[in-house]
Amino acid sequence: MVKIGYLGPRGTFTKLAVDTAFNGEDKQSFTTIPECIDAVHDEQVDIGVVPLENAIEGTVQLTVDYLVHQVRLPIIAEIVVPIQQHLLVAREFSSDLSEVTDVYSHSHAIAQCHQFLHKYMPDAKLYFTSSTGKAAEMVSNSGEKIAAIGNRLAASEYGLTIYQENIHDYPNNHTRFAVLAKDKQIVQISHETQAEKTSLLITLPSDYAGALYQVLAAFAWRKMNLSKIESRPMKTGLGNYFFIVDVNQPYDDVLFPGVKAELEALGCNVTILGTYPVHQMQL
Repeated sequence: MVKIGYLGPRGTFTKLAVDTAFNGEDKQSFTTIPECIDAVHDEQVDIGVVPLENAIEGTVQLTVDYLVHQVRLPIIAEIVVPIQQHLLVAREFSSDLSEVTDVYSHSHAIAQCHQFLHKYMPDAKLYFTSSTGKAAEMVSNSGEKIAAIGNRLAASEYGLTIYQENIHDYPNNHTRFAVLAKDKQIVQISHETQAEKTSLLITLPSDYAGALYQVLAAFAWRKMNLSKIESRPMKTGLGNYFFIVDVNQPYDDVLFPGVKAELEALGCNVTILGTYPVHQMQL
């Protein structure tokens, strides 16, 4: 049986994505994103599922940096899940919001609910946890007047009450999850494929005027549509960056080799991070 690792504990959005995309497989939670990625690399699990990007808060930088700098694993598929953030409290909580002293959740979840927290809970202290599931677990084990931000699954898993539904600031909130595996053939997602995508890692030569323009031109004249381009520090000194580029088409034997050859002629390094289907989930 295929074994799947995910960012846990129970009740995280990653677990929700895994439950929606995969049926019947053995599933194991990990406390952090690096632990989950390492487990795939060390073959403790066959597949790893980790958050990659949120529509409101942007890239999950820990995921990208770890895949680039520490452990190179191919992205085999992408799962897109709608995100609904709720305010969770212990079942015995009977006060109003003004009496909540602390709110716990992942940093991205708290940022997604900034306007609600600012308006209704301005005096509550905010604490970051490794996941929304961990925040729910902490609230379930405490008799204090504290709350967590998480999903409906977390409320069910930890016996919490949803005090307020849908507290996220923007309605069109989705998160992309990367499915990582050494063997592409073992990944079986029954949901319909909405799109095909290829992700590239591009490093520029020493900085010079027009370098980024020349990189983008290699895609533009071939009419290859980019859905995302993002720079991240190389961690080798100020001003040194790499670029993550998402192209809205699968890898082929003509256009992508042409782009790669053109960019390498300019002194760039080009690495394929993955070419994969995109699955949009409805919860």
